[in-house]
Amino acid sequence: MKNDSARTITDAVIRFAGNSQDGIQAIGGFLARLAGRTDKDVMTYMTIPATISGGPSIYQVRLGTGEVLSAGDDVDFLVAFYQHSYENHIATLRDGGVLIYDSDTVKPDPDQKRYRAVGVPISSLTVEAIGGTGKDKGKNMFVLGLVARLFELDDAKLEGMLNAYYKGKGDDVIRKVVGAFHAGFAYNLGQLDEHFEFKPSDKPPARARVVMDGNQAIAYGAIAAGVRFGAGYPITPWSSIMEILRSELPKYGGTFVQAEDELAAIAMACGASYAGHVALTGTSGPGISLKSEALGWAVMAEMPLVIIDVQRGGPSTGLPTNVEQSDLNIACFTAHGDAPRIVVAPANVEDCFYTTFEAVNLAREYSCPVLVLTDQAIATRVESFEMPDFATFTQDIAPHFDPRGPDYKPYANTADGIAHHAPPGTPMVDGKYPVVTGLEHDESGHPASRPANHVMMVAKRRRKLQVLAEKLSPPAVYGPAEGDVLLVGWGSTQGPIREAVEKARAAGESVSAMHIRYLMPLQPGIGEIMDGFHHVFVVELNDEGLYGYGQLAALLRSRYCNDKIRGINKTDGLPFKVREILDQMHRKLTGREAAGEPLAVGGDEGGAG
Repeated sequence: MKNDSARTITDAVIRFAGNSQDGIQAIGGFLARLAGRTDKDVMTYMTIPATISGGPSIYQVRLGTGEVLSAGDDVDFLVAFYQHSYENHIATLRDGGVLIYDSDTVKPDPDQKRYRAVGVPISSLTVEAIGGTGKDKGKNMFVLGLVARLFELDDAKLEGMLNAYYKGKGDDVIRKVVGAFHAGFAYNLGQLDEHFEFKPSDKPPARARVVMDGNQAIAYGAIAAGVRFGAGYPITPWSSIMEILRSELPKYGGTFVQAEDELAAIAMACGASYAGHVALTGTSGPGISLKSEALGWAVMAEMPLVIIDVQRGGPSTGLPTNVEQSDLNIACFTAHGDAPRIVVAPANVEDCFYTTFEAVNLAREYSCPVLVLTDQAIATRVESFEMPDFATFTQDIAPHFDPRGPDYKPYANTADGIAHHAPPGTPMVDGKYPVVTGLEHDESGHPASRPANHVMMVAKRRRKLQVLAEKLSPPAVYGPAEGDVLLVGWGSTQGPIREAVEKARAAGESVSAMHIRYLMPLQPGIGEIMDGFHHVFVVELNDEGLYGYGQLAALLRSRYCNDKIRGINKTDGLPFKVREILDQMHRKLTGREAAGEPLAVGGDEGGAG
């Protein structure tokens, strides 16, 4: 159904606020997937409670026809399922925005003039449409129909997606789902005297688009890269990667093992890497703590190993369903002794696929552990991006058993310091077989405690990361290469930082950004880039620490001895809003921070997990 009077818009931020049992994540997921099939850009954001009993939850979707960099600061359309949903989230609705509320359960302020309020008896109309107590399971589909009608979305495509998604649930479930959807789509939002239509994209994608979350992108990136063995233990928010690999790897001749604990999981992965594979394991912060001893073994034995760390709030059990970037120190430095490893961080969902692919190749090429630092924000948010070119991004990395020798030494002290392992069973021409051990060893792998040998091997293990650093390209600068302020970020902060740069520059301010992808070793040229700016602020989701800056800022200050590097930090468990970045930047530039002026923090997710 098309409405000739529909108002054309370029993007919209839609927030669904209810309880985790209401299936509001399903609404957002279907909208995001529809975006991927209709050439729209999309980014989502969700909060879920950390308790088994559930509780208040939100799912926010930003749809647009241009590049969507963040999930949005202010909400254009708020759908409130309950009174607490309305009360906790009405402050997020922008002036002139639209509140759609379930009039069976919500009583909004009748005197407000800031936004338009439209009441719909969602619960009772859902029961009327599908019968019985269907309101408990079907009102999310009713709301999906409402939103589809409001934004002139393709209802036929949505219905097809619903049928495909629920086909395994039986005909009765499909009937109720589709019935609730059609009831919502048919409802006349008469109080809202207009509909909305997204402006068509002026740059159709060269390839088909895919829609997925960050954890899915990591799992499929690992499969495309040739990983055929993985081991893990369930922990939020890593677990969905494990579930995907457990179901998908056998289709490609691979295996995923759910181990009895984190220690066993990384030990199994180390064993598979010793056998000639590039194995993968993963976890969140608490699991990295447990994996640290075996990680040290992998560094000493120089095993190709990929470790995924989906960061969450810490320490200890912390905030299992909230975001934080506080594992950088443990990723770079965990394990006793000098234990160099590679650490990389994807910036968005699409980058999760390509970074995981690259991590596998780095582990192979440099024969060492590679940690991929993602986080809960990327793990659960959905984005749309062009289908990878699988003619290029698939590979077979099965071990080969070509004879080695003569005088084969896996730990030869070469110029690049890179080990060259032979899988067990590989013929040795001279009959001398190497050893793999966590003890310090000589070039053949045999235990050796001579001081000079240890000095040589420590330098060798360090040297290969120096070789990698020399091959890396400097990070790109978003905006002019010189100016007043440089915002530095890593991981999931890239989108909000770039949007902050665009807003600041539109206001006449001299602001640029630099995003760092390689955290250990650091990319070359960072120091020179920072020298082109008067102020450098590192934006990261961790504590400002004892000295006023976070973990990456501390790493950069120690590397470049530059005291103009300062931090923009927060630890509320929520992604950065654009205005939070700009507010902290302005306060630090004007000295208001020292005066103790309060921050303009989000603070609008109350009761949402």
